[in-house]
Amino acid sequence: MVSRKDMGSWIDGAPTEQLYPGQDMGRPQRGPGALARPMRRLIAFCLDWFLIEGVFWALSQGPLSGVNTALVDSAQLVIFWLYLVSAVGFMGHTVGHFALGMQVQRLDGQPAGWLTALIRQSMVMLILPVVIMDADHRGLHDRARHTVLTMIR
Repeated sequence: MVSRKDMGSWIDGAPTEQLYPGQDMGRPQRGPGALARPMRRLIAFCLDWFLIEGVFWALSQGPLSGVNTALVDSAQLVIFWLYLVSAVGFMGHTVGHFALGMQVQRLDGQPAGWLTALIRQSMVMLILPVVIMDADHRGLHDRARHTVLTMIR
């Protein structure tokens, strides 16, 4: 007889023997070097988005007050993408990542670098690669560039 567990087992994700995300990669469960969890990643993304949103809101009250809204919104997306690429490429983390104690690193532990930041953050802007995660909580954007978002504090 088919049970509910048989029908819903795909919801649990890919089968894995590890006890916590990153165990198979030799990462600790908590503390520096551990993989960042999805909620922490989402909060960091929202902090970064609201940072750029706040800048554009302030500009829309002054210099950009008469500019077409669609143009301002498009510019905001481009500036957000440039911010993500430059912050991750230069420092390995954005303001949101840093506030929550995270850094984008290659699998060898080094900061991501410019080319990786460019490709990874372009995939982040597509949203879907971020949502599709493996057992280590790495999205397609991280898997494509061999990176992880690790805790640094």
